[in-house]
Amino acid sequence: MNEQLLAKAFVELADNLVADFDLIDFLRMLTDRCVGMLDVNAAGVLLADRNGELRVMAASDEQVRLLELFQLQNDEGPCLECFHTGAPVTIPDLSTEAARWPRFAAQARHSGYSAVQALPMRLRDEVVGALNLFRALPGPFDPAATPVAQALADVATISLLQQRSSQQSTVLNEQLQTALNSRVLIEQAKGKLAERQGIGMEEAFTALRSYARGHNRRLSELAGAFIDGTEPLTGLVN
Repeated sequence: MNEQLLAKAFVELADNLVADFDLIDFLRMLTDRCVGMLDVNAAGVLLADRNGELRVMAASDEQVRLLELFQLQNDEGPCLECFHTGAPVTIPDLSTEAARWPRFAAQARHSGYSAVQALPMRLRDEVVGALNLFRALPGPFDPAATPVAQALADVATISLLQQRSSQQSTVLNEQLQTALNSRVLIEQAKGKLAERQGIGMEEAFTALRSYARGHNRRLSELAGAFIDGTEPLTGLVN
């Protein structure tokens, strides 16, 4: 593992410990760094909404985002188990779990993933979601990389919880609900841009994200403006 990349990732995550940061972009950065540093092919983040229901908040690519949605829609899989138990779930070979999660195991392998590791996003007794790592090839996960992945999840969790105080128990729920609403806007903007440009959903997300960063805009605000037509994305959209 590249120690310089690891140090950079922790600095990037810690730099977001501020009152106002772009949660969607932050979580996407987390998945990207996991794929870049750990021996995994894809990563996703699930967070609970105010009702305790898990939602897909970030994914390193469109294929794993759809797999995470499939997992939620079918109410089975290692990521859900990790969230509900608060304990890591590591599956080196999904072909051995057909009886445990018949639909998820089959769909994951169909999507090109043969191993998965789900890590809780928790602070003490409170679990707010799960960081999920996927590998194309079966086999044991690197025991030295697992604590690093959990540490990344922990730092991200602290960023999510940092605004809440003991006197403001609703802050986290409000923050996550706002992020969930933003996620819907971003998905709509991705679809509109992909259709208009004739490109894939992942390419559309990358273009929106790059435009937002280049123009110092929050991704969710840019997505909303693009949907309602007030932001034409000059230089990006035909």
